[in-house]
Amino acid sequence: MDLNGKVAVVTGSGRGIGRAYARALAEAGCSVVINDVDGEVAEQTVKELTDGGAKAVAEVVAVGSTDAAERLVQRAVDSFDGIDIMCTNAGILRDRVLWKMTDEDFDAVIETHMRGTFTCARAAAVRMREQGRGGRIVVVGSWAGQRGNFGQTNYAGAKAGIAACARTWAMELARAEITVNAIVPNAITRMIASIPGMAEMVESAEKGEPLPDLFRKQMGMGMPEDVAPLLVFLCSDAAKEVTGQCIGLGGDKLSLWSHPQEISAAYRDGGWTADAIAEVWPSSVGSRLETYGIPFLGGQ
Repeated sequence: MDLNGKVAVVTGSGRGIGRAYARALAEAGCSVVINDVDGEVAEQTVKELTDGGAKAVAEVVAVGSTDAAERLVQRAVDSFDGIDIMCTNAGILRDRVLWKMTDEDFDAVIETHMRGTFTCARAAAVRMREQGRGGRIVVVGSWAGQRGNFGQTNYAGAKAGIAACARTWAMELARAEITVNAIVPNAITRMIASIPGMAEMVESAEKGEPLPDLFRKQMGMGMPEDVAPLLVFLCSDAAKEVTGQCIGLGGDKLSLWSHPQEISAAYRDGGWTADAIAEVWPSSVGSRLETYGIPFLGGQ
């Protein structure tokens, strides 16, 4: 894939999956704005990329606000004369069950994930439309947003909203030749170590131990570098007709997620009463209920 001449902003790219995204884009020829709240980490990633011959600069700011989003886009414009790719990867976790989750826990995650995605996508869309050369907006979803996950009300809600935004923005930006897609990554990073059952897996991966086929194939879970090729593909000419999609990648597994849709229906002349619903429920609409939760994390 050749992305020479393209300019990308990747939020939360100082470490983890974000860094893998930025590295992959740089290796494909992109100039990249690295973003993180940790200035030292951001500069380390910039040095890694520039030492390898790529063009990269850092913008240290916490995503969420309009000001932060506009700073990121302006950094791309000032440094590289425009923006072609916005990848909204930055995120945090504040996991707690519903009855223990505080307002602060909820708001912090929504601010970074949901509002951060919105403000960065909006700032990028404004500039891309002004430039008139199209563009790519790639937002980052999650299994939790697609399926729900225990203890992740804030995170799952934000990620589900992000997927819905991708479908909406794909329609709104089509005339400007800006595609919008959501990546649903499944990778081992430090951020997931707090999820029940994941700490041991993260520890093994950090030691450099290879992941067994159970993880790479059945769970579709790998390392951050396994996910990055999907971003490069979506930003290339090969994906110019791909928009409004939620696409998963992890380990050895590439997948396309379905959109929410009706799967069964029943009709009754004159409308429905509660008793009428109860009468037909077991044999029609309710004969096979949908599953929920992440299968390998205790989903139903």
